[in-house]
Amino acid sequence: MTGEVADRLTSNFKRHKTAALVAEGRLSPGGPKLVSAKPTTFMNVSGSPVAALLRFYSLPITRLIVVHDDLDLPFDTLKIKVGGGHGGHNGLRDIIAATGSNEFIRIRMGIGRPPGRQNAADFVLHDFATAERSILPNLIADAADAIEMIASDGVVAAQQKFHSPS
Repeated sequence: MTGEVADRLTSNFKRHKTAALVAEGRLSPGGPKLVSAKPTTFMNVSGSPVAALLRFYSLPITRLIVVHDDLDLPFDTLKIKVGGGHGGHNGLRDIIAATGSNEFIRIRMGIGRPPGRQNAADFVLHDFATAERSILPNLIADAADAIEMIASDGVVAAQQKFHSPS
């Protein structure tokens, strides 16, 4: 996901002192500066690098956009929200704990529920099915489009576009 954003910024990831890989740039001349970051830690402990990045760039938590998988949404569904709980997502739990706030923007990428009695933790770590892999580039592009729209037009405009039935 972050690779798609970095490509759009025409920027390459570079190691950052905050335990993250960072790509910076603008989507258009004079447009807002975006920072795309991939913590180099495990997802479950991504809060510390995220908090460090916010401090480094002097950004309020309300400017943070976290893109994450969501079991409660069907595969190939995108939802945008501000604030809320962690919903059992350990990465979100750690970001909330490290930043002291849940008031950040989330782009929730639906991955669906595990089939049968498969453990949710095992499900989120398994590879996508062949049919899903063919759709995944479109979902990633949609999430990158949502980031662009949030940066240029705000959360509400992005929600209106991406929450509407196709």
